[in-house]
Amino acid sequence: MEKNLRDKVIFITGASRGIGREIALRCARDGAKIVIAAKSAEPHPKLEGTIFTVAEEIEKAGGKALPLMVDVRDETMVSDAVAKTVQTFGGIDVLVNNASAINLGSTLDIPMKRFDLIFSVNVRATFMCSKLCIPHLKKSANPHILNLSPPLSMKPKWFKKHVAYTMSKYGMSMCTLGMAEEFKKEGIAVNSLWPKTIIATAAISVNFSKLIYHASRKPSIMADAAHEILTTDSRSLTGNFFIDEHFLRQRGVTDFKQYSMHKFIPVLSDIFVDE
Repeated sequence: MEKNLRDKVIFITGASRGIGREIALRCARDGAKIVIAAKSAEPHPKLEGTIFTVAEEIEKAGGKALPLMVDVRDETMVSDAVAKTVQTFGGIDVLVNNASAINLGSTLDIPMKRFDLIFSVNVRATFMCSKLCIPHLKKSANPHILNLSPPLSMKPKWFKKHVAYTMSKYGMSMCTLGMAEEFKKEGIAVNSLWPKTIIATAAISVNFSKLIYHASRKPSIMADAAHEILTTDSRSLTGNFFIDEHFLRQRGVTDFKQYSMHKFIPVLSDIFVDE
């Protein structure tokens, strides 16, 4: 199978910045048709990127872009975006459930409004976007759903400090586990991808110290791993919980220094990674 996404239609949630944007640009270099389904239509005071700036970058990189202002919590907006995608590009080959909300508050600290937000963005939107895209994915020659969520682990240490957030991210991973089995006969691959280390996104630069940002890896490692997954035959690769570095090593990548933000600062492991 050709390791290329030329003319494939790729629907990415939350692609206006960070890892979602990086995956979009990696796919664009192949000549893919990319839907940027995200909320940021107007510039954010602290965070760079809108659906329109990323659309420009995609076109410059060699892809075709369809920027759609979508709140993934809103069923009508998602449904309309899927319909618009099919109307514009003729179908859907790949769904990347990248949109995510984070709150590391403890049980007593997290307000219920934030609890509802992380569950509606992480669990409900992943389920809903998958549900609405699957009828179209069934018609693709190599259909993939990729959820940016961690391996499932019942170790108490991952629940102790932020049980709400852990449940929400594991909810995304349970979509992977269930849907991979449910749609195996149709040949739809459903996998999860998670970084081994902290990834240098705008959210990290705004919310954490400079040291943590410099001890991170570039989002391009996640984009390279995602590209490797999405260009593999969907019938041979489903129901996996991939860690970016481990998967890329299996596929022959040996130089991980290229992804470091700072060549002399050791990288920090991300949450939910046991090794």
